[in-house]
Amino acid sequence: MPIPFERLALVAWVLGRERAGTLLGELGEESAVRAREHLQRLSALPSAQRQAKVAVEFGERADAAARLRRLMSDAPPMLRREIFRRLPPYHRTLFPDASLAPQATEVPPALGALAERLIREATR
Repeated sequence: MPIPFERLALVAWVLGRERAGTLLGELGEESAVRAREHLQRLSALPSAQRQAKVAVEFGERADAAARLRRLMSDAPPMLRREIFRRLPPYHRTLFPDASLAPQATEVPPALGALAERLIREATR
C-alpha cells in the first residue's frame, strides 16, 4: 500500500528538517515533486499546527489529555509551571487556570529537560 505524500513529508520533517528536501529527493522525480509540495505547505504552517499534525498522524496516545492532567496534578509547583510553559498551545487549553506568567527565579536547565521528557512520556 503506498504511503501518502503528506505523511512522507511529515516523516522527512520530523527526521531532519534541514535535510527534508534532500530526503524526499530520493523518491523519484514525480513523487519527489509532489512530496516537496506537501513539505512546503507543512513548513509554512505555524509551529503549533505542525506539532498537532505530527501528533495526530503519528499517534498521540488516546489518553494523552488524562495523562497530562494527572502529571500536572502530581507535579510540584515549579515543575508544573515549567511543564505548562513547554506544552504545545493545543495542550495548554487543558489547563485554563494556568498561565505563562514569568517565574521569580530562573529555571534550572535540568528542570526544563525533565519537563520535556515527562510531556513526551505522557503524550506518546
